[in-house]
Amino acid sequence: MRLLLENKTAVITGAARGIGKAIAKRFAEEGCNIAFTDLNEENIKATEAELQALGVKVKGYLSNAADFTDVENTVKQIHADFGSIDVLVNNAGITRDTLMMRMTEKQWDDVITVNLKSAFNFIHAVVPIMARQRNGSIINMASVVGVSGNAGQANYSASKAGMIGLAKSIAKEMGSRNIRANCIAPGFIITDMTNQISEEARADWMKIIPLKRGGTPEDVADTALFLASDMSRYVTGQTIHCCGGMNC
Repeated sequence: MRLLLENKTAVITGAARGIGKAIAKRFAEEGCNIAFTDLNEENIKATEAELQALGVKVKGYLSNAADFTDVENTVKQIHADFGSIDVLVNNAGITRDTLMMRMTEKQWDDVITVNLKSAFNFIHAVVPIMARQRNGSIINMASVVGVSGNAGQANYSASKAGMIGLAKSIAKEMGSRNIRANCIAPGFIITDMTNQISEEARADWMKIIPLKRGGTPEDVADTALFLASDMSRYVTGQTIHCCGGMNC
């Protein structure tokens, strides 16, 4: 049986752990070659070795997704190393949560730069390659709070809402070149980040999720697989909520 991403190459940002790593692993299981970026060299090496065991070509790149020039150079190197770029997953992101009245300019700028500008940087670098191929799938990792907002997360919500608008615009600009752009909006996903939340707060989240559980990175990875593969060949400009019904 043919694998869903056989002989394709995906670029995944911030993929040395968490959701990004789960996406990289799921793609590799479907025959996809993986180029991924991160800022932690130790994590890059460990993830690289783990993914290579799945029998695909894998290379991790120490790269700052928020730095325009760094990204341009990294993408050029990835293209030289792999020969094509078929899928881009903009996953790199941070949080600096606090109420607006307490939020510093730096907390605002850091989140917007890492979460939103990094997506612009990679799309800007990758789109010319995909246009020449006349094929490509871009996936922005948004969030349910980018749709509904959330108290104490004005910076994060704004960055994720921006990623949704960015994907919709790219879908309209690049559709004639057979380049698709979509978003995934995860809800409460159990990761190192959410594990820092108190048990009481976690229990409160579960009460408002119809499926009565937190999501897993693998749940998000399966959604990304759909958007990366030809199963979604007529899907573009959309935001798929992976939230257990929390935002339905």
